[in-house]
Amino acid sequence: MSVGSGPAVTLDIIGSMSADPSRPVVPLRASDADREAVVAELQDAAADGRIDLDELGVRLEVALAARTHDELAPLTADLVPALPPAQPLVLRAGMAGVVREGAWRVPEHISAYGGLGGAKIDFTRVECRLRVVEIEVDGQTGGVEIVIPDGWVVEEGELDPGLAGFRNRTTADKLPGTPLIRVTGACGMGGVTVRHPKRGERRKLLKESR
Repeated sequence: MSVGSGPAVTLDIIGSMSADPSRPVVPLRASDADREAVVAELQDAAADGRIDLDELGVRLEVALAARTHDELAPLTADLVPALPPAQPLVLRAGMAGVVREGAWRVPEHISAYGGLGGAKIDFTRVECRLRVVEIEVDGQTGGVEIVIPDGWVVEEGELDPGLAGFRNRTTADKLPGTPLIRVTGACGMGGVTVRHPKRGERRKLLKESR
């Protein structure tokens, strides 16, 4: 055997194992763990409103029957990754009052203190995928005002009406994928009001959307 035969044989073997560009790529087979991971991601997406229940059913059926990664990939390709939960929000009105409005990230829990100037929480420009938002209020003297879009509903939890009471001026028609606003705490002297946008606010929202 010649001295140079070893490396030559090794190179021949490596060359024979190289991928042939003319040959079709064989799809990678999906395991049970791969399918279960996609199912879990789809269920999370349905839970926070990224897909509805009908679409969830269709995608789950495809996921459970998928044999390859190529069949699984499209099922979650259009899903925006879920964000980690936002930190609890605390609003203290003081003498001047406080307003949270515009496009802001909604946490699962909000504490609002009316102080002397009043606190206002406006949800009309937010995108919220939470199923429930807990708002703990203390109306104090200035009161707390909560504005929610049409299709959102409010639930009165353990709430002390105080002197001014709790005023729910919203409709009870909940749209799919919208959160439930649960209000707890104390209304105090200023009271707590939950309402939909007024006429002028609606005109402003419509103008902004154009």
